[in-house]
Amino acid sequence: MPKAQKPSPAKAGHGQRQVLVGALLRMTYQLTRERQFKALIEHGFGDLNQALLSVMVYPYPDRARPLELAERTNMTKQAMNYLLGQLETLGYVERRAEKGSSRRLVFLTRRGWQVVETIRAAVKEVEVEWAAVLGQKRFDEFIEMLRQLSTSDATPASHRTLLRRGRAADFA
Repeated sequence: MPKAQKPSPAKAGHGQRQVLVGALLRMTYQLTRERQFKALIEHGFGDLNQALLSVMVYPYPDRARPLELAERTNMTKQAMNYLLGQLETLGYVERRAEKGSSRRLVFLTRRGWQVVETIRAAVKEVEVEWAAVLGQKRFDEFIEMLRQLSTSDATPASHRTLLRRGRAADFA
C-alpha cells in the first residue's frame, strides 16, 4: 500500500483546494513573529511573551492612548491595561499625561525602544532572506503590492491613517 503524501502548505485543506490568502498571510506573519520573539530572547528580553509582544509591534505604542492600543490589537480595554501594567512593571513603557493635558498616554522607555530596535532588526533579517528566495525585484514588487493593498479603499480608514503616518522604514 503506498504511503500517503503530506499535502504542501499551499494545497493543504479539502481536496486540491488551495489555502486562501488570509491563511497564507497569517502563516508568514507567524514566521516573522517567531523570529522577532527569538531575537528578543537572544538580546536579553526573555521577560516578554507573545501577548506583550503584540503591544510592542508597529505601530509602536509610544504616545498612544491605551484605548487606541486596545483597538489596534483587537483587545478589550481591560486586557490592554493588564498588558500595559505588565510592560510598565518590566520597565518597557510608562503611562503618564503630557504637560498641559490630563489624558494619560503610553510612552516607550529606553528599554522599550531597545525592544523596538531588536524587533526591527529581526524583521530586516527576514526581509533579506525572503529577497534571496524570491529575488530582489520580485520581493520589492511583493512589498509594493502589500502596501498598495493595505492602503486601498477596501482597507479601514484607521489602518490607512496609521500606514500614511509611518515611514516605509518603520513597518515591522
